[in-house]
Amino acid sequence: MTVKRTPYAVQGGAAGSAPSKARVIAAQSTPGGVTGDYGDSPSIEMSPLIEGLLDAAWLVEPQSLRVLAANSQAAALLGIDVSALCRTDALALAATPQDVAFWEAARSGAMDSADAQTVLSDAEGKLVPVLRRVTRINPGSLADSRYGVYLVVMRDRRPELRAQAELEERLSELRATLDSTTDGILVLDLNGGIVNFNPRFVTLWELPQALLAERDNAAVAAWMLRRVTDPVTYSKRLQVLTESPSLEGTDVLNLRSGKVFERRSLPQRTRGQTIGRVYAFQDVTESHEVQRHSQPPSSNDALTGLPSRQLVADRIDYALALAQREGIAFALLHLNLDRFKPINDALGPAAGDRLLIDVARRLTATMRQVDTVCRLGDDEYLMLLHQADMQRAEGAARRVIESLQPPFVIDGVNLTVTASVGISLYPGDGSTAEELLQAADAAMADMKAAGGAGFRLHQQRVGATVVTLRTRMKLDLAMRQALASGRFRLHYQPQVDLKSGDIVGAEALIRWRDPELGDVSPTEFIPVAERSGFIVAIGAWVLQQAVQQAALWREQGRELLMSINVSALQFQQADFVDSVARALAEAGLEPQRLELELTESILVQDAQEALHRLQALAELGVKLAIDDFGTGYSSLAYLKRFPIGRLKIDRSFIQGLPDDEVDVGIVNAIVNLGKALHLDMVAEGVETEAQRLFMLNTGCTQYQGGLCAPALDALSFDELLDRGPDFEQDRPDTGDWIESGS
Repeated sequence: MTVKRTPYAVQGGAAGSAPSKARVIAAQSTPGGVTGDYGDSPSIEMSPLIEGLLDAAWLVEPQSLRVLAANSQAAALLGIDVSALCRTDALALAATPQDVAFWEAARSGAMDSADAQTVLSDAEGKLVPVLRRVTRINPGSLADSRYGVYLVVMRDRRPELRAQAELEERLSELRATLDSTTDGILVLDLNGGIVNFNPRFVTLWELPQALLAERDNAAVAAWMLRRVTDPVTYSKRLQVLTESPSLEGTDVLNLRSGKVFERRSLPQRTRGQTIGRVYAFQDVTESHEVQRHSQPPSSNDALTGLPSRQLVADRIDYALALAQREGIAFALLHLNLDRFKPINDALGPAAGDRLLIDVARRLTATMRQVDTVCRLGDDEYLMLLHQADMQRAEGAARRVIESLQPPFVIDGVNLTVTASVGISLYPGDGSTAEELLQAADAAMADMKAAGGAGFRLHQQRVGATVVTLRTRMKLDLAMRQALASGRFRLHYQPQVDLKSGDIVGAEALIRWRDPELGDVSPTEFIPVAERSGFIVAIGAWVLQQAVQQAALWREQGRELLMSINVSALQFQQADFVDSVARALAEAGLEPQRLELELTESILVQDAQEALHRLQALAELGVKLAIDDFGTGYSSLAYLKRFPIGRLKIDRSFIQGLPDDEVDVGIVNAIVNLGKALHLDMVAEGVETEAQRLFMLNTGCTQYQGGLCAPALDALSFDELLDRGPDFEQDRPDTGDWIESGS
């Protein structure tokens, strides 16, 4: 039999089309077209083998490549009837040079089975994409044949390719829609991983291209967190959305840049299952500004209904005019709730708002009708007392303190709330509204520093620096901008073994140089950060940076302990232990290389809660120390229960050594106490060799201070380590090295 072959197809052309498949017929087919007589090959009944297959199928004789049989699905695939297919060969049906080479190799017996994506030419010359599987069936598997055959099974890929093309078209349309929308779109999976985003999202959040190229989900999330003015509320909202995947909502984000975003959040679902979350960010800064300027300022606080700040300012001006005209004194009481932030964090903002409302009601009940109670913001209130001298002002302050003593019941929880109250009097504490407000604020700050839960009259201080309300607000804003802009930095003060002189550790100390304010001392900005709650964000940054530096030193073979100060507010955060574990894991630092320094006040505010948290940290492997020991309110019972490893003797007891008998007695007592409790001890602020020798003789184990070095940047610290333990030869003048250590 002679088989006429059609030329194979050329991609994109018509050469691969068969002019007429019927013209390749060169043998008489049997009725039905599924059996055939091919010379030496026996007649084999093929239909039971291939007709039951769902896909198109042929049987091909290996040596001649003749199509012995074909099923009806093959006929439908190519538009050629079965009898015509059974009068051709595999080479005649090949549409690509690769297929011709394939079948030539098959003729030589070099192939047993193969899978491939290829194309066939149908009756009209059109290319049909198929997924082809060729399997050699040995003679023993055919009941009456001595010869093997190739079973060729083909699956039509056109439906799959059409669906893929439609999907790509829809994705293209979706991408075009995302790219053209004025909203910034961010799509996350359930684990917080970034799935998709559009260019508008990148523009709104000013994301660096380098950050996007890294595809670092955590880095992008941290970038966004640093740009909002209230990262605590922002984080809590994200946590709620993560824990409730089906939750929908809209909120407003205020950015440090001054922009205002409206954020809409919707769950992403497929087949009824939530698979992620879609965020849409819209810049509403302009509309907010228009609304703010178009509406007159409210005369009442939106939350409590108390008079607004502007209204009370007007009343203070009136009281000043009246007092100056008639010689009548008046007083201002500035009240700040003690430990409101932990309550608000524990119970949630809604419960915190209800507490603020209840406080406002009690304060109003203690005042006369002629007096004014105003909410300054957050948990601060101001009271204006007309015709009030010192005695009446103190009486009003006592009534205020007493009014807060009965427990507040919020959501079924009894809360005990105290407050710090500062008092300023006209004319003794100022002749202008600003001076009187500053005086009351300073007195309140003094009361809070003394432990709170009381009131204090303003005291005139000559040469003292008073952080005014306006200064606090300016510092608070500058701090937030500094953290976002990377202006904070860490210095490290060496901790030295008293016996060997080796540097065995470092205390991380924050430093800030502002382009407008210059070098800002921690003693100035840390108290402001603690009052505003921003100390939590600063503390998280310090923890991350210090742990990374410690890990770097560890990689360099430097066996150092990294000590980090922890604020009370940071320690009280519910996720504090987790944040420490996360920082260690991300940096790859062993927990025993990290020491957290806590003040005594942290341990006594809520001893039971502190114990649980300290135990969790100890189980993690982190070391714990009490900082500035001797200046707080430590209890020996607490020291026995808490998993504390070191005491740091405050520098105020070191300064008078070895000549001051009182300091000598105190230091000896602290060292003996530490020995009894099996605690290591570190002397802070050692500036002279005499002080070092005294502490060595007491049995103290380590020291830090200007005798060795002040707090240094990381590079200078490395240079100090390279010089070795002997600092006597090149120690600079002590006066140049003295540092507060804050």
